Amino acid sequence: MQGLLLVNLGSPKTPTTKDVKQYLKQFLGDQNVVTLPKWFWQPILKGIVLPMRSWRSATFYQHIWLKEGSPLIVYTQKITDQVQKKLPNWQVKMAMTYGEPSISQQLFALKKSGCNQITVLSLFPEYTLSTTASIIEQVKATQIPTKIIDRFYQYVSYQDAFANHIQKAWDQKNYDQLFISYHGIPSSEIKHGDPYLDECLAHTEMLKKRLNIPEDKIKMVFQSKFGPMPWLKPYLKNSLLETVQKGKRNILIAAPSFVTECLETIEEDYTQNYQTFRENGGENLDLVPALNDDPQFIKFIADLVQEKVQTENE
Repeated sequence: MQGLLLVNLGSPKTPTTKDVKQYLKQFLGDQNVVTLPKWFWQPILKGIVLPMRSWRSATFYQHIWLKEGSPLIVYTQKITDQVQKKLPNWQVKMAMTYGEPSISQQLFALKKSGCNQITVLSLFPEYTLSTTASIIEQVKATQIPTKIIDRFYQYVSYQDAFANHIQKAWDQKNYDQLFISYHGIPSSEIKHGDPYLDECLAHTEMLKKRLNIPEDKIKMVFQSKFGPMPWLKPYLKNSLLETVQKGKRNILIAAPSFVTECLETIEEDYTQNYQTFRENGGENLDLVPALNDDPQFIKFIADLVQEKVQTENE
């Protein structure tokens, strides 16, 4: 029997300060996420970052929390359920890099249920140390043989699905600008060989070719900066302000890094960036909805994993 594990980032169990602190401790304690030496970073994390950030992040999670739970968990489960329907002869589960259900827990469950071939799909379109590498490490630590799909931005059917999603949103209003906003990473990681920036550039170019939007109205930016170190630029927030100053007051944001709605899309973009944008003279700031369980995206996942298994077995 074939098994499929879909892996997303993760979320606190509840939007309480206690659970958010536990989640951030695991997330920010991962050396793939914060690459500073442990002897230097851990005292800062425990003594400054967690006490100051946990309660603040908890208020953000409280703003976005759904009746069913964390949006990221809820929508990842919807993706999982829909892919399972497309692959009735497979066992399909979801896991989180941080929090629950864990990667190891779900891999052992798949193995115990009789899956003799397991595919792990990272739900991050591009590869980067701070997301994909941690998934691979956790998978390998179980010593369960798996096939890992560590990126998918380059596939035509995925590009078509996401471009259609963007075009549908763009056609709703008379927008002045489209920002294609990726999750940022420290610039130093690129200098050390992380392929993320090159993949974001390639992803953007592939989207431009599929969109019926003038190229001069499309700009690639980065969001979700954390800490004092320089991150990939241009920053989304700065770009929003610059654009408003140029008289462009109707903006659409597409966020390829996030296949499900989450804190970065709902709170950071819909709330924080929206408030900054309106306070500085902007009129309309909209976000292309995440793909979530979009049928075209679901079909892409099902087709991709079947193709990979078939190719491996030939």
